Amino acid sequence: MAFTSSPRGARLARRLVAHRLDAWGHPYSGRVNETLTLITAELAANAVRHGHVAGRDFHVRLIHGTTTVRVEVTDTRTERVPVLSDLEPPGNPESGRGLLIVAGLATRWAVAPREGAPGKTVWAELDLA
Repeated sequence: MAFTSSPRGARLARRLVAHRLDAWGHPYSGRVNETLTLITAELAANAVRHGHVAGRDFHVRLIHGTTTVRVEVTDTRTERVPVLSDLEPPGNPESGRGLLIVAGLATRWAVAPREGAPGKTVWAELDLA
């Protein structure tokens, strides 16, 4: 789904993921739903803050496999690729830690170039077992 690149769009993306996971049998208060919803919130907030291009939406894709659930957040900003690091960012303790949260919660995560258009996709997977 496409969402406006705004805080409201990020909030709606998070809610959609929580609702879809619940419909797939992962209740709102369960580990899978709570974890993937938080990961989605962080990735969507990053897409709005760091991946925003005026007039362009960001996209969220949720994939339920047999052993994993994967969320993908795609934006149109090519030159701002997140750094894969386990180090605390310097400076402001109020920001810059979203990907550390994602890394701590996800089983796997990475960044890939967007297919078919400029931009990037940040994805995270959570094992169901």
